[in-house]
Amino acid sequence: MPRVLVAECKQEVSSFNPVPSHYTDFAVSFGADLIRFHRRVQNEIGGALSVFDAQPEIEVVPAYSARAITSAGPLAAVDFEQIASEFLDALRVSPPVNGVYFSLHGAMSVQGEDDPEGFLLAEARKILGERVPVVISLDLHGILTDRMLEHADAMVVYHTYPHIDFFSTGRRAAKLLLRIMAGEVHPVTAKVEVPALVRGDELITETGSIRHVIQAAQALENGEGGLSAGMFWGNPFTDVPDLRSNSVVVLDGDEARAASEALRMAGIFWDHHEKMQVPLTSVHDAARIAADNPSGTVVLVDAADATSSGATGDSNAILRGLVESDYARRALIPIVDAPAVRAAFAAGVGNLIRVTVGGSLDPARFQPLPIEARVHLLSEGRFCSETTRDRWNAGPTAVLILDSPSGGDGITLVVTSRAVSLYDRALFYAHGQDPRYFDAVVVKSPHCEQHMFKGWAARYIDVDAPGATSANLRSLGHSRAARPAFPLDSGVSFHPQVKLFRRPRIWVKARPAT
Repeated sequence: MPRVLVAECKQEVSSFNPVPSHYTDFAVSFGADLIRFHRRVQNEIGGALSVFDAQPEIEVVPAYSARAITSAGPLAAVDFEQIASEFLDALRVSPPVNGVYFSLHGAMSVQGEDDPEGFLLAEARKILGERVPVVISLDLHGILTDRMLEHADAMVVYHTYPHIDFFSTGRRAAKLLLRIMAGEVHPVTAKVEVPALVRGDELITETGSIRHVIQAAQALENGEGGLSAGMFWGNPFTDVPDLRSNSVVVLDGDEARAASEALRMAGIFWDHHEKMQVPLTSVHDAARIAADNPSGTVVLVDAADATSSGATGDSNAILRGLVESDYARRALIPIVDAPAVRAAFAAGVGNLIRVTVGGSLDPARFQPLPIEARVHLLSEGRFCSETTRDRWNAGPTAVLILDSPSGGDGITLVVTSRAVSLYDRALFYAHGQDPRYFDAVVVKSPHCEQHMFKGWAARYIDVDAPGATSANLRSLGHSRAARPAFPLDSGVSFHPQVKLFRRPRIWVKARPAT
């Protein structure tokens, strides 16, 4: 019975987040616990398992999973050492296998190690040997390094943004792995590096100009000889030497065609790259627009504090802008501030507290703001994601309501002890707040699925607030990324070159590896 090993290590960071992440910021599982968790959620390993389960002759060997609870700052070296040790030890004690699927992210970064995914793959090869085919899946916000491609037989990457294809990406990876194991295909990978960092609505794959290159990738992958194709536009907040955009094509044995198609995809991307920036509105003007809006909900997008992209979550920039402009309507704002939550728990529901909010994690950017608020609700902060049904833990959480200058309820704060991803409405719903019933809502994510907010909002404003994940990329201070790069530098030109990767043509079929 052929055996397939499954393992996972996923985190996305912002190098501009001053707070390092730690082992405790990961959900870790081993062996059968990995399978039990991933059968419940619609993510990559869940998709892969759906493929393997349909093949009764395949035995799944679950090894290890370390998945970040949310994005954050770079992982501390000692904590990565623990994760890497557990990951690799799980491979060492596993039985011989015929194939390996690794679910990775690509935008992880560690203090002292810029390419942790490449490190794990290189070390895994020492354990698994060269004979065992390895397929990896990655986020299109990943940093695609040569070392990663040198030690993987093939890779698949998300095709959608906002990401709605976690499950199908895992299915694509599993199907490709089984074909390699069966000796049906012999992957060759071509990569073209593009000197551009991009953000904005043009990256929404259903409607933006990025769809042209994504559609080309999907056509390649589904066409004759196609195994995988995609466009990485990286995570512009992971400031490492390999930060850039990349086109990548994986074909069955045809190096020349793989190279030409990767060049074609890179050219399509470059044709549109100048449009891929975000028009931003100042905090002052955004507060004014929200106050003057006659009806409906104004969504104020604070992508600079996007916890799913690696920010701290403790920005009070838009809150401060509303308070200082005497905003007199109902607003809903998430914020991370553990000391404020502790004060709310000490006071109890229904009581007034005087605290500061914001700047508890990133005081260099955000000065704590004094408020007086009523404690409306307290919770343990555990709930399920609206999109993947993954279990999230925001820690003890308090809903605080500030009085409006005109009387009655004004600004509602959902204050968490720790950051969770905010690319859906789960945090709001779990704490009794429906964003549709507010005059303004702060959304700390660059893009959510259309129906979450944008589909019904009266206005949708990208705000130029400070933060570790600001779309104003020049404001961040990149010091390590490959240069020159658009838009960090002026007059950037593109001189495309192709890199080819091909593992040894030795595959294992229906017998244990040695």
